[in-house]
Amino acid sequence: MNLDDIWTPFLNELAKSDAVSSVSKKKITGIPFLYFTVNKNIGKERIETLIKVEAAKVMKGKRLRMEYSFVREDQSLMVYRVRFLVPQEKMFCCGNLCPDCIRFRE
Repeated sequence: MNLDDIWTPFLNELAKSDAVSSVSKKKITGIPFLYFTVNKNIGKERIETLIKVEAAKVMKGKRLRMEYSFVREDQSLMVYRVRFLVPQEKMFCCGNLCPDCIRFRE
């Protein structure tokens, strides 16, 4: 699964929100950070709700989960670490007769 197919609509929907002036994604040491420029009187709770709602929309029907954490705030700038995670379990049979093969699941 190409995570760019998730990130692009996610960032577009976040940018459409009336709570946010702009949003950008920067990867630092391989970890994605979202930089929000928020409108006046917008709190951390509102941005976190926005992240959760928009992530749920783009993940619908896919086997992903999202993890986020607040990093810092400076005037109208808020920074969050946001990651979309794929399952770590085997999703196909490799033919090596593994004891945890997907063929043995019920």
